[in-house]
Amino acid sequence: MPSFDIVSEVDKHQLTNAVDQVNRTVGNRFDFKGVDAEVEMNEFSLVIRAEAEMQVTQMVDMLRGSLIKCDIDPQAMEIGEMEQSGKVVKQAITMKNGLDKELAKKIVKLIKDEKMKVQASIQGDQVRVTGKKRDDLQQVIALLRGKELGQPLQFENFRD
Repeated sequence: MPSFDIVSEVDKHQLTNAVDQVNRTVGNRFDFKGVDAEVEMNEFSLVIRAEAEMQVTQMVDMLRGSLIKCDIDPQAMEIGEMEQSGKVVKQAITMKNGLDKELAKKIVKLIKDEKMKVQASIQGDQVRVTGKKRDDLQQVIALLRGKELGQPLQFENFRD
């Protein structure tokens, strides 16, 4: 029976590359000369640190561009509030990795509401879709690509 998995993952190696690119760019840019600014990474959480709000905003834009170049969807970024502490402005960014329960339930409900001849089940932080025909599974993929769910989705383990 054909099946595939719906997941939402961020490649940690590509994320590291994007963060390194931003830090290199900050070191080379004229408007950041002599400024203590950097992006710190710990697993899938990032902290952008600079001396002014404008610089933090520019660094978020640089990060977004670097993520796109590294084939990571910027929708995976969950941007926190800016915090001022002394001379430093910080902003926390969390990368969404894995489907949370609400989004998984929403995906299963979307598939069931379309009354397609497939079964969708939640398995941890992914959704497994099975059906009798490959065409039905491809319709599910097309349906989910057309919906705006607020988080990037990948379709893996497509089996016949």
